[in-house]
Amino acid sequence: MAGDSPVKRSPARKGNAKLVLLGAVTHYFGHIGVAIVKCKKPISVGDALWFKGATTDFRASVSSMQWEHKPISKSKKGQEVGIKVKEHVREGDSVFPA
Repeated sequence: MAGDSPVKRSPARKGNAKLVLLGAVTHYFGHIGVAIVKCKKPISVGDALWFKGATTDFRASVSSMQWEHKPISKSKKGQEVGIKVKEHVREGDSVFPA
């Protein structure tokens, strides 16, 4: 039918599972490769994350995370944390579980 288009599923979705937003990038420090992420759900070191935005689309494992310049192993809801990333991210990029 006219106007019907196929439904595109995100690679992070499995079956009918909803895609859970973990947080959003609020800042990026390119010279040190650190994304500042405002957490909507807890994130832990070792978690696999998917950074998705208008021009951003990559997956990475959390190797280190800091809050107020101190290493932490798990973030809390509402916390803004620094996460080391290997690719460029932008403000407003979404963070999902990979």
